[in-house]
Amino acid sequence: MSRIELLLPAKDLSTGKTAINHGADAVYIGASAFGARQAAGNSLHDIEELVRYAHLYGSKVHVTVNTLLYDNELEGARELLWELYNIGADAVLVQDLGLLKLDIPPIALHASTQCHNHSVERIQFLEKLGFTRAVLARETDLETIQQIHNQTNIELEAFVHGALCVCYSGQCYISRMMTGRSGNRGECAQICRTRFDLQDANGKTLIRNKHLLSLKDMCRADYIEAMLKAGIVSFKVEGRLKNESYVKNVTAFYRQRLDAILQGHPEYQRVSSGATRFFFTPDLHKTFNREYTPYFIDGNREIIASFDTPKAIGEPVGALIQRNGKYYVEPQYSKTSSLSSPDRGKKLGSAIVNGDGLCFINADGELEGFLVNGVEGNRIIPQKPLSLFTKVALYRNIDKNFEKVLSGKTAERKIAVDVLFEELADGVRLTMTDEDGCTATVEEKVEYAEAQQPEKMAETLRTLLAKLGNTPFAVRNISIPKCTVFLRAGFVNELKGRVVERLCADRVTYFHPQDILLKYCPEPLFQHADYLRNITNEAHKSVYEDFGAKEIEYGLDKAEDYTGKTVMTCKYCLRNELGWCSRNPSEKCPSQPLYLVSGRFRFRLEFDCGKCEMRVMAVK
Repeated sequence: MSRIELLLPAKDLSTGKTAINHGADAVYIGASAFGARQAAGNSLHDIEELVRYAHLYGSKVHVTVNTLLYDNELEGARELLWELYNIGADAVLVQDLGLLKLDIPPIALHASTQCHNHSVERIQFLEKLGFTRAVLARETDLETIQQIHNQTNIELEAFVHGALCVCYSGQCYISRMMTGRSGNRGECAQICRTRFDLQDANGKTLIRNKHLLSLKDMCRADYIEAMLKAGIVSFKVEGRLKNESYVKNVTAFYRQRLDAILQGHPEYQRVSSGATRFFFTPDLHKTFNREYTPYFIDGNREIIASFDTPKAIGEPVGALIQRNGKYYVEPQYSKTSSLSSPDRGKKLGSAIVNGDGLCFINADGELEGFLVNGVEGNRIIPQKPLSLFTKVALYRNIDKNFEKVLSGKTAERKIAVDVLFEELADGVRLTMTDEDGCTATVEEKVEYAEAQQPEKMAETLRTLLAKLGNTPFAVRNISIPKCTVFLRAGFVNELKGRVVERLCADRVTYFHPQDILLKYCPEPLFQHADYLRNITNEAHKSVYEDFGAKEIEYGLDKAEDYTGKTVMTCKYCLRNELGWCSRNPSEKCPSQPLYLVSGRFRFRLEFDCGKCEMRVMAVK
C-alpha cells in the first residue's frame, strides 16, 4: 500500500502549525542557513517545536538545506544536518551533491527540485547517490512521470500549486548575472518578474516594456488522480514566503480534494493521522494568484504567461464600465467548470462589499488596483479616481469577507481515541488507545466509596471522559465494564489529563523517524560534467569524478563572465506564446534571432523545437 502525502510550505513555526491543523501530512521549512529562500530561515528551537507538533499527528517535517555551497561552507552545512537529525527532522532537501561526500547523519535525503530533476536518467543518477526522494521539475509531464516511476525505485514528489519559475529550477543564472544575487544560493532577485523589450535580429523593438518571462501560477487540482496513478506520492504546494491565510485556504482545498480521491482508491493511504473539520469553504481563486495554469502536466501548451503584471490578479467578478462619471459592474457567468465553482452558468464571484480590493488592466497595460468605499446595487464607489476609458475585465484580489473568515478559527484536527475505564481492587485504571494503536495508561489508587447510584455514576463518568476539550484527541468509543466506586469530577479530569499528556508524548516518540543510511553507489556514467551541473566546491566535483567524469567545469555561481552561456533553460517558449511557433507554417516569426533587452543587458533567444525548449543566452 502506497502512503500518500500532502506537503505544505511553512514560512515559520506558526505557519507550519497552521498547515498541520488544516490537514497537512508534511510541511517543509527553511533552516537557519543554506535554504533556497534566504528570507524564510528559522531557528533550530522553532524547528524542533514544529517537529514535536507535527509528530503528534503523524505528520512530517522536511527541512530545506538546498543551496549551492562553497568550500568554506561545507562544514557548517554538515553540522547543520547533524543538528536537524538530533532534533528529529524527518528529511532534508539538498541541492549540493557535495554534502554526500561528507560525514552526514543517517537522515532521509530528498533531492530538491533545484537539482533539475526532469528525466529518467537524472532520477536514476540521484537514486545511485542515495537519495530517497526526488522533487520533480515543475515542467515534468504525466508521461515522463510514469516513465520515471517505472524505471526507478525512488519516491517521487511533485508540485501541484503555487508560483512558477519560468526556468528549470537550478538552471537559472540570470539573477546572479544581473544583480549578483544567486537563485541557487537563496537570493533570487526574481528577474523573470521584471520588464523586458523584445527585439528582432535587426534591432527593431517588437514588444516594449512587458513582463515577457512572468508566468501565471500553477494549479493542478484537476490532475491529482492522474498524478497519483503515474507514481507521485507527495503533492507539494509552493509558498515558503506566503502568509497563514494563504496556507489555510490552500491546505483546506487540497486536503478535501485529495481525501475525496483517496476514498476511491483503497490501495493508497494518507501519511498522517486525524480527521480535520473545516469551518469555511476553501476557494483557490480568493487567495494570492496570477491566474492559473496546469503547466505542461498533460503535455499540452497553452497561454501561460502574464505579460501585463507579475502581481496577484485574483478572481474574476465581471466587467467594469464607466457611465456619466460613475462606475458599474456587469456580472459575468462561468462558461466552463472551475475549481471553486463546478457548475456552468454560475455567476462569477460573490457580492462586492465595502473594503474589497479590485483591479483591472488599464489602457497603459498596467495593473490598476483600488479599494471599494461604497456599493449601491451594481454601482461601486472607488477609493480614488480610475483611469478607465473602456469596458475592462474586473478582478477581486482582496475579498474582505473571506479574509475575515480566514482570520478566525477555520479548522480543527482530531485524532480518534478509544477510552477504557477499569476498576481495580484498590484503585482505577484509565487507558486511551488512538487510531494508530498508540496506548497510554494511568493507574491511581483510591479509597473505595461505593456509589449510591452506580448507573448514574457510570453515566457521569462517561460524560466526563467524552470531553477532551482543547486536546488533539476526540473520543470514538468509551468502555466502562464496571462502575461501583464514587469518583469526584476533579479526580476524573486530573486522571484524564495525565493520560492525554502521556499519549501525546508516546505519539511523538512513535513517529520519530528511523535512521536511513546513505547508499552511495558510484559507477561510470559520465565523461564530462559541464557548468550546468552547478559544481561549486571540491566535494561536489569529486562526486562526478566518482561517476566517471574526466572533464569537469565549475558552475556559473563561480563565474565572472557569462558571455555565450545559457543563463536560463525554459520549457516555456516565447515564440509559442506570441503565436510564432515554427510547427505551425501559417505563423510567421519575425527576423531571428530574437533578443530580450533589459537596461544594459541583452540576451539572445535560442529555440530547440525538438525538445520544445527555449534557451536564454547571455551576450555582450
